Amino acid sequence: MKRIGFLSFGHYQAIPGSRTRSASDVLLQSIELAEAAEEIGIDGAYFRVHHFAKQLASPFPLLAAIGARTSRIEIGTGVIDMRYENALYMAEEAAAADLISGGRLQLGVSRGSPEPAMNGARTFGYVPPEGVTDADLARAKTELFRAAIGGAGVAEPNPQMTGSYEPLAIEPQSPGLSDRIWWGAGSRATGQWAAEQGMNLMSSTLLTEDTGVPFDQLQAEQIAMYRAAWAEQGWERTPRVSISRSVIPITTDEDRAYFGARSSENQDQVGYIDGGIARFGKSYTGEPDQIAAELAADAAVQAADTVLLTVPNQLGVDYNARLLQTIADHVAPAIGWTPNLG
Repeated sequence: MKRIGFLSFGHYQAIPGSRTRSASDVLLQSIELAEAAEEIGIDGAYFRVHHFAKQLASPFPLLAAIGARTSRIEIGTGVIDMRYENALYMAEEAAAADLISGGRLQLGVSRGSPEPAMNGARTFGYVPPEGVTDADLARAKTELFRAAIGGAGVAEPNPQMTGSYEPLAIEPQSPGLSDRIWWGAGSRATGQWAAEQGMNLMSSTLLTEDTGVPFDQLQAEQIAMYRAAWAEQGWERTPRVSISRSVIPITTDEDRAYFGARSSENQDQVGYIDGGIARFGKSYTGEPDQIAAELAADAAVQAADTVLLTVPNQLGVDYNARLLQTIADHVAPAIGWTPNLG
């Protein structure tokens, strides 16, 4: 079954044309957009997490609020930078949000990406021990977080209070949440690592490598290697794989005013990120029929079970709900999607 969701970067800024001028605007509109998306039959509402920027930063209050206001739509992140997290406190927050939503939480986590702050996680108080990289720290925290949501004992008990010497697990627990953790993998090798750890795969619109083939083919190769590594590990459940795409169907004069000049982005780009080469996937902008045909031919779209559509959140709820409705009616059926209407 093919699923689609929206992915919001959660930008807010008091500039001309912005309908999310404050943090309050973007939080409340995110809830409203998730409600509208559920009515359309969209499968997921996902949010980026960034620190020290005018973007969404603390996901769990938002996810819990959406969970309380909706009944079907998946709610998730893409991705939480684990360098910044207290793994055990995050486990408590995640379990609570998952219970409020009735088990609809899908958490994308990772090492993170380039950010406005120099050594931002250190500002939060998380300094890797000598000889340990930021990536190592993020993976270690992820391991502890997953153990905690899986019910492992993580704290020494006070026998006078508990009457037992058994290690204590975090509370609350939300059964099944451990199967709904996704690793944001930026390369084929990290995709294989995610499979070895038993996590779902979340792949973005860039990969931190370039072999000269089109982005969708490189990403499809990442997905194939991930699934092969998963099978080799012998995990019992079937993993999930998501990718993200920028999809803007142009059907009105307003669409043309905002996005009509973006045809130059309808091709892959190669650049540098974090000091290394990266290949960036193209945007899909144009007439709905044209976009539908292009997405149907996208190798990674066909390989993934979930496609996350980035939305221009600063244009407000009405604009983005209409955009999602157009995609649902005229684009998504071409990739085998049907609406989730309960």
